[in-house]
Amino acid sequence: MYDLLVVGAGPYGLSIASHAAAAGLNLRVLGRPMASWRDHMPPGMFLKSEPWASNLTDPEGRWRLDTYCATRGMTARHAEPIPVTTFAAYGLWFASNAVPPVDERMVSRVAAHPAGFEAVTEDGEVLHARTVALAVGVMPFTQIPAPLRRLHPSLVSHSSHHSDLEQFRGRDVTVIGGGQAALETAALLAQQGTRVRVMARADRLQWNDVPPPWQRPWWQSARMPHSGLGCGWRNWFYAERPGLFRRLPESVRTRVAATALGPAGAWWVRDRVEPVVEVLLDREITAASAVPGGLRLDTVSLTGGPLTLETEHVIAATGFRATLDRLGLLSDELRDGLATTADGSPAAGRDLESSHPGLFLAGLLTASSFGPAMRFVHGATFTATALVRGVRRRLRGTPLSDTSPARVGWSAAEAPSRARC
Repeated sequence: MYDLLVVGAGPYGLSIASHAAAAGLNLRVLGRPMASWRDHMPPGMFLKSEPWASNLTDPEGRWRLDTYCATRGMTARHAEPIPVTTFAAYGLWFASNAVPPVDERMVSRVAAHPAGFEAVTEDGEVLHARTVALAVGVMPFTQIPAPLRRLHPSLVSHSSHHSDLEQFRGRDVTVIGGGQAALETAALLAQQGTRVRVMARADRLQWNDVPPPWQRPWWQSARMPHSGLGCGWRNWFYAERPGLFRRLPESVRTRVAATALGPAGAWWVRDRVEPVVEVLLDREITAASAVPGGLRLDTVSLTGGPLTLETEHVIAATGFRATLDRLGLLSDELRDGLATTADGSPAAGRDLESSHPGLFLAGLLTASSFGPAMRFVHGATFTATALVRGVRRRLRGTPLSDTSPARVGWSAAEAPSRARC
């Protein structure tokens, strides 16, 4: 019987495991380390976040990204993007130094058990733990526009489904979306000779500015402080005060989680897109159908007429939506009993504990409770500290049969609604 089972070995899972190990917990970590970066992003991509905001976290702060880069003769400087391959290697280095050995098997099912939880691995082994931390990343939550969902994967895919774009060399590809994933994917496709266009619902593309220097006059820093999510006091609040963010009204939290830091391209990818990539703005897909050689897209504009085009493949760079119903690894009984927020994501209490005692949440799953920082690596620092604190409280205190909202950090007045079957 483990004290804690960590499901997932990305930045959040590894950071949680480092803090849990330092706290003396008997834990097991399952999952392929840094899988999203190793298996779901093509070579040539870069981190959009600043290097100093992309650290995995250990209690002593020893295993930072800049430390890793220094050991490899590289630099991690402000306003200089880090290759995704470097970040993935950094995560593996962190795992080898700051985390107990990771069991790379995937977990196929988690269910409640009289003594806590029962987890079944992909090859059928059954593990038991008193508490569980779900750090499953973003891959279970890929979002594809409704008109495209029933088409064959040979015609439509999500941007996160590709670790190599070589298969599209010389073909015609339409990328849906206006954010960093869409724009950088389009840039890489164009670079290799793919005929590529970007289609977005917005009436113009948004581009992030070059960040101001790290060292600058005090009055500039006071007016527009740096934060892990960008400059400005609003971003600073989202990045550095997730615990306070959780005290906002639920309607405000869910709205901010859905709209803050909206789709935008990094400043350093702009020159790779605008001169070479066709951009179709103010366009929304209304229907899609397979045709010989590819698919036909019917689109509509709010300010213009309809437009129909044919393409060989669509890549939907349309983000992720972390709703409870997509947590397929949870047993039906456990999943259906969890409380949710207004947007359908599982609700998280003060220490990131769900409404089921002992089941803790991390990463994108908690953005509606703790804010936009949970969509980025930067949120792992707060999460690891708060979650392990909650696990320790759970292990030494409350009986696992007590499921009252007050026991997981909510007052009776702010207890969220129950999920519907």
